[in-house]
Amino acid sequence: MPNRRWSHLNSILLLPLHNETPTPTPSLVFLSNSNQKINQQMGQSKRKRGRKHKTVPEDEAASQDSKYDAVSIPTTDTATEAAETSDRDSHERRRGRSKKTKAASAERRSSRLADSNGEAVLMPKWEGAVKVVPSMDAVVKVFCVHTEPNFSLPWQRKRQYSSSSSGFIVAGRRVLTNAHSVEHHTQVKLKKRGSDTKYLATVLAIGTECDIALLTVSDDEFWEGVSPVEFGELPALQDAVTVVGYPIGGDTISVTSGVVSRMEILSYVHGSTELLGLQIDAAINSGNSGGPAFNDKGKCVGIAFQSLKHEDVENIGYVIPTPVILHFIRDYEKNGAYTGFPILGVEWQKMENPDLRMSIGMGSDQKGVRIRRIEPTAPESHVLKPSDVILSFDGINIANDGTVPFRHGERIGFSYLVSQKYTGDRALVKVLRNSQILEFNIKLATHKRLIPAHIKGMPPSYYIIAGFVFTAVSVPYLRSEYGKDYEFDAPVKLLDKHLHSMAQSVDEQLVVVSQVLVSDINIGYEEIVNTQVLAFNGKPVKNLKSLAHMVESCDDEYLKFDLEYQQIVVLKTSTAKAATLDILTTHCIPSATSDDLKT
Repeated sequence: MPNRRWSHLNSILLLPLHNETPTPTPSLVFLSNSNQKINQQMGQSKRKRGRKHKTVPEDEAASQDSKYDAVSIPTTDTATEAAETSDRDSHERRRGRSKKTKAASAERRSSRLADSNGEAVLMPKWEGAVKVVPSMDAVVKVFCVHTEPNFSLPWQRKRQYSSSSSGFIVAGRRVLTNAHSVEHHTQVKLKKRGSDTKYLATVLAIGTECDIALLTVSDDEFWEGVSPVEFGELPALQDAVTVVGYPIGGDTISVTSGVVSRMEILSYVHGSTELLGLQIDAAINSGNSGGPAFNDKGKCVGIAFQSLKHEDVENIGYVIPTPVILHFIRDYEKNGAYTGFPILGVEWQKMENPDLRMSIGMGSDQKGVRIRRIEPTAPESHVLKPSDVILSFDGINIANDGTVPFRHGERIGFSYLVSQKYTGDRALVKVLRNSQILEFNIKLATHKRLIPAHIKGMPPSYYIIAGFVFTAVSVPYLRSEYGKDYEFDAPVKLLDKHLHSMAQSVDEQLVVVSQVLVSDINIGYEEIVNTQVLAFNGKPVKNLKSLAHMVESCDDEYLKFDLEYQQIVVLKTSTAKAATLDILTTHCIPSATSDDLKT
């Protein structure tokens, strides 16, 4: 897996939209900006650094005003005007100004106006302003109100909060931004550059794996006078890039420039996936999320989405490149919804050791990677076997380190080839098995994790009986229970299943007793927390829905739950079901079952 210096994809610290203070460890952070706290802190900081006001003498004030166009009506006192002109000319000669500069000054003086009192007024001259990037007007500011689920108390939601980020207009009356910028949204508004109006937006699709979201606005006024951004080709190393967006530090648009410093398969924090990404050295900060990165021709080559924060790191930001963006857009246009990036559901091992290659029967001219395990839910599990050596994917040979050729003088992980496919596409995979070369036409599908990285905007599932709260484990649940360092603080068995276990079926879930709401019926069980449920009355627990169905339809005298670590919970059936209603009332819980389990 690329980027092993961070130990594992999921060990990368998540900094959500709240802009929490980063830890000293290397961490990839989202670039959205929470208005409520950051802008207030920035304002206080500016006030502390601001210069105190002081009275300026009239002669100094006159010299300071030279950067403005001083406008006044010529008076009838020609002698006074002549004296003023003479003073200016002598001042210009002392500064060594050219005749051309003096002519420009005279032209400005000839265009003077005056206020009602005949006194000079100061007016900035904006006509000389030019655009740094031609497509800058297509960059918009995204305002979102989020209402996140409460995974620890799944029958309610957390307090809402607001954030701001960036986005840009593309063809088809659509706007692109980051998925984490609008995750768990209750309201999304967009504001164009130079406008004072915020327009309500509709979220069309959210791609959690690639961290991209697609929006639209129904108001025709929003689309007037703006040309959509055009996409450019994948840039090369050292190509100049300009990042445009609305980061912290102000309310207006911000432009920073840099170069492409690295290109590889990297970890996408929000989606817990690995896709092609660009590393740039342009300064990007909170609020830049969703903003475009332009090349020197004014075409978009990526979307800013995360950065590396560490005391030894400066200006390392990451951009979603155009191949990933176009894949997301075409997937939406093709299927009417986002279906995801397919994977080859195998875990593989490098074949760089010559003795290992020889023992497996590889020839001197053969290269590839060895399959360690295969996802039971993946379509290729029916044709591929452990210890098969993958020699090529769609006709492209795979090296012993798992890389394939990528442009001139570059190599990249072969998972890039898989990510270029769409869900349901087929690929030709050539493998070496028992010294024989076999070819398989494999149908590609998305990844099914035992502990999912996201629940795709759905509220968490739960089931309550006799005060026992049962739920399905997910990464957001672990983060809710144990914080951003959940990989260090969560129980070892849960972490082992999170990192290494594979789902045996599409509907398999890891069900745990989340907590016990204390009551007389559950005396002695109060300390059971986040413990996996293995079986109920001798029957294995496949998922939360099957557990709820078995408990509700149970006619046995006792309810018996087998937990890990050889723990058991036994409750009398009639007493447990009767006590549930009182426990729900005490804790103001509207229902003992989440809506998705009622159908």
